Amino acid sequence: MPQKKPDSYKVSKPGEPHPMGWEVPPVNDLRSAIELLKGLPGQYIETDREVDPIAELAGVYRYIGAGGTVMRPTRIGPAMTFNSIKGFAESRVLVGMMASRERVSALLGAPVRELGIQMAEARRHILPPEIVDASKAPCQQVVHRASDPDFDLRKLLPAPTNTPDDAGPFFCLGLVLGSDPDDRENVDVTIHRLCVQGKDEMSIFFAPGRHIDAFRQKAEAQGKPLPVSINMGLDPAILIGATFEAPTTPFGFNELCVAGGLRGRAVELVECLTVPQVAIARAEIVIEGEILPDVRVAEDQNTGTGKAMPEFPGYNGNANPSLPVIKVKAITTRTRPILQTLVGPGEEHVSLAGIPTEASIHLACEDALPGLVKNVYAHSSGGGKFLAVIQVAKRNAADDGMAKQAAVIALAVYRELKNVILVDEDVDLFDTNDVLWAMQTRFVGDLDTTFLPGVTGHVLDPSQTPEYDPRVSSKGTTTKTIFDCTAPFHLKEHFVRAQFKEVDPALWAPELFSR
Repeated sequence: MPQKKPDSYKVSKPGEPHPMGWEVPPVNDLRSAIELLKGLPGQYIETDREVDPIAELAGVYRYIGAGGTVMRPTRIGPAMTFNSIKGFAESRVLVGMMASRERVSALLGAPVRELGIQMAEARRHILPPEIVDASKAPCQQVVHRASDPDFDLRKLLPAPTNTPDDAGPFFCLGLVLGSDPDDRENVDVTIHRLCVQGKDEMSIFFAPGRHIDAFRQKAEAQGKPLPVSINMGLDPAILIGATFEAPTTPFGFNELCVAGGLRGRAVELVECLTVPQVAIARAEIVIEGEILPDVRVAEDQNTGTGKAMPEFPGYNGNANPSLPVIKVKAITTRTRPILQTLVGPGEEHVSLAGIPTEASIHLACEDALPGLVKNVYAHSSGGGKFLAVIQVAKRNAADDGMAKQAAVIALAVYRELKNVILVDEDVDLFDTNDVLWAMQTRFVGDLDTTFLPGVTGHVLDPSQTPEYDPRVSSKGTTTKTIFDCTAPFHLKEHFVRAQFKEVDPALWAPELFSR
């Protein structure tokens, strides 16, 4: 792998203090993550009642714990395993593993409000993955080869649909691992939208700028397929570490190194059985395949719905008329595997995309403006991508401008970010009411708003189209906005919040406060 282990890095064991200061939970795969959650009240439930993976499963979890930008009523609730899947006797489906910051905190070991900072430290102190022998890879306990006469992807794995309008069954948490066709050590891992199209075919959707798509284009130019593994049911540190984006993780950076940094030990890989690629050794499910050159399909070719699936902004995305195709070569699994999925617009996407966003912004701002930015929250209403709240601590009059500079850095380091709200250190950036209070009392619209028109954003935002805004020439272009809701430094003494006496409320209401 391109990254080398820093000489000063000390590898920790589960339960020992991590060299970066947080406790490493005893988690190294999905099953150990579930066992950890079972010991935490209100964080995990199971059901043996049969559920149909087609629309019904997501419909149930919408009420249980989807949250995010899902149409109300919804809520943040426990992770949930469905043990009885209609038509799939040997499979289980887990949804919502990371659909709350409290759960992510338990799974990663950092306090809820410091998860972005923890991710930033893991990016600074990476640990590359290691290849292990197949005998140490539970992901290959059961093997189904596409050459078998009865092989059918549609009958082996219960890919769900989120809504009745979906283009087809989707794998929503498939971590695609690919490499440069001319250099296998140049590896990228990314989560992509994967729609089941046939007994051994899936379509794959690439948002612009994805590194695996660059590998695919390079292979296609050579007339070659691109071998990939699709890894599902993983240690949460692997999934959340993989959602960093450039420039924080530039082209040629293997994001599995971040998971190694989070855990203090290397992610284990194993050679695939049917393609020249590696897979996550402790995955629940691995699909081995090749992205075919010069082959395209309509995403909804089997249904004609015109829709793809509900995406993180909260809308059903349009089905893409021309997507690359993955030809499946094999499926390997653990015994009675757990298929992990998410509800597209839910809080789980906020955690997966948002916490690395917070880390990326924190890293860049600390490097450029040391000590100014105290914390960052990638807000749930933007799916963890569109809206960032940045908390700053001004030290002098020059920091009035530096705060806006921090917002500009955030927009530069995370190109899909659309809006930034700046708040002072006395504002709880994780409390939307407190942020909106700052906007009402420390913000004047035509004085404290900065517009950056005509900048690349995200193609899944329905407002970023020429039809919505005739000024833009292509989809995924927008006006980015900075809302400075901080008090001017020279007026800080006029913006001091009412101070209350510090007391121990547990003396009066012990049932509400734990000591």
